Amino acid sequence: MKRGKRYVEAAKLVDRATLYDPADAVALVKKSAVAKFDETIEAHIRTGVDGRHADQQIRGAVVLPHGTGKTVKVLVFAKGDKLTEAEKAGADYVGGEELIPKIQNDNWFDFDVVVATPDMMGVVGRLGRVLGPKGLMPNPKAGTVTMDVTKAIEDIKAGKIEYRLDKTNIIHVPIGKASFDEAKLADNFQAIMDAIVKAKPSALKGQYLKSITLTSTMGPGVKVNVAKYSN
Repeated sequence: MKRGKRYVEAAKLVDRATLYDPADAVALVKKSAVAKFDETIEAHIRTGVDGRHADQQIRGAVVLPHGTGKTVKVLVFAKGDKLTEAEKAGADYVGGEELIPKIQNDNWFDFDVVVATPDMMGVVGRLGRVLGPKGLMPNPKAGTVTMDVTKAIEDIKAGKIEYRLDKTNIIHVPIGKASFDEAKLADNFQAIMDAIVKAKPSALKGQYLKSITLTSTMGPGVKVNVAKYSN
């Protein structure tokens, strides 16, 4: 794959054989984010778990201390008083049954997170096939199936992100934007790592965290030393 000149120059800053201390990795990723737009900085955490086993699943959510730098659109499925509550709390879209055809048939996905009250999960469940593959299905572990819609919306707007294993047992999460200063990116990264270390499945035998790589949208990967997070 041919890389652009900017990428090649940025890649020279990174020693691929080095496992960097988290603070140094953050500094390098920020320095190598040279695209003309405000790149997202992401962490890619390769785990030693086997997500095919129910007792080795990793899924949860964490509020980043400094947010994600992205404006997040929230859709809330609710009824009665909870609809009004969701609107007051700042949900971008609220509704119920009537939204099903709009999403299913009109391919409407102008939202980033879906919150639902428990009594609406029967309705939302019908969207499993379309919401599931996009990672948009509400989930109690992520705090997106709840009667406290105000808290859910406030947390999401404040920078709450969900983490989960992909099919290859890697967790991909944003830690902020390249325009953030190093301290904020480091704080956000630490908050994510604390949550993921805490989420280690008790059924796991062997190494939990195999590798951690920080990247910007268009930049090279920087490997983080996992020793700090191994217990």
